[in-house]
Amino acid sequence: MKQFLISVVRDDEGQDLIEYALLAGLISLVCVLAITGVGSKVNALFGSVSASIP
Repeated sequence: MKQFLISVVRDDEGQDLIEYALLAGLISLVCVLAITGVGSKVNALFGSVSASIP
Protein backbone atom coordinates (compact mmCIF):
# COMPACT_ATOMS: atom_id res chain seq x y z
CA MET A 1 0.00 0.00 0.00
CA LYS A 2 2.81 2.38 0.88
CA GLN A 3 4.55 1.67 -2.42
CA PHE A 4 1.29 2.37 -4.31
CA LEU A 5 0.84 5.75 -2.61
CA ILE A 6 4.43 6.71 -3.39
CA SER A 7 3.95 5.78 -7.05
CA VAL A 8 0.72 7.82 -7.24
CA VAL A 9 2.41 10.89 -5.76
CA ARG A 10 5.40 10.63 -8.10
CA ASP A 11 3.30 9.91 -11.20
CA ASP A 12 3.48 12.87 -13.57
CA GLU A 13 1.56 11.55 -16.57
CA GLY A 14 -0.76 14.18 -17.94
CA GLN A 15 1.14 17.02 -16.32
CA ASP A 16 2.18 18.43 -19.68
CA LEU A 17 -1.39 18.33 -20.94
CA ILE A 18 -2.62 20.26 -17.91
CA GLU A 19 0.14 22.84 -18.32
CA TYR A 20 -0.72 23.35 -21.99
CA ALA A 21 -4.42 23.65 -21.14
CA LEU A 22 -3.70 26.28 -18.48
CA LEU A 23 -1.45 28.17 -20.87
CA ALA A 24 -4.09 28.09 -23.62
CA GLY A 25 -6.71 29.31 -21.15
CA LEU A 26 -4.49 32.18 -20.03
CA ILE A 27 -3.73 33.21 -23.60
CA SER A 28 -7.44 33.09 -24.45
CA LEU A 29 -8.30 35.25 -21.46
CA VAL A 30 -5.68 37.84 -22.40
CA CYS A 31 -6.98 37.90 -26.00
CA VAL A 32 -10.57 38.39 -24.89
CA LEU A 33 -9.61 41.22 -22.55
CA ALA A 34 -7.47 42.91 -25.22
CA ILE A 35 -10.20 42.66 -27.87
CA THR A 36 -12.80 43.99 -25.43
CA GLY A 37 -10.62 46.97 -24.54
CA VAL A 38 -9.80 47.78 -28.16
CA GLY A 39 -13.45 47.35 -29.12
CA SER A 40 -14.54 49.89 -26.54
CA LYS A 41 -11.99 52.43 -27.78
CA VAL A 42 -12.94 51.89 -31.42
CA ASN A 43 -16.61 52.29 -30.53
CA ALA A 44 -15.86 55.57 -28.77
CA LEU A 45 -13.82 56.77 -31.76
CA PHE A 46 -16.63 55.96 -34.19
CA GLY A 47 -19.07 57.73 -31.88
CA SER A 48 -17.01 60.90 -31.84
CA VAL A 49 -16.55 60.78 -35.63
CA SER A 50 -20.28 60.23 -36.10
CA ALA A 51 -21.09 63.15 -33.82
CA SER A 52 -18.74 65.48 -35.69
CA ILE A 53 -20.31 64.75 -39.09
CA PRO A 54 -23.06 67.33 -39.81
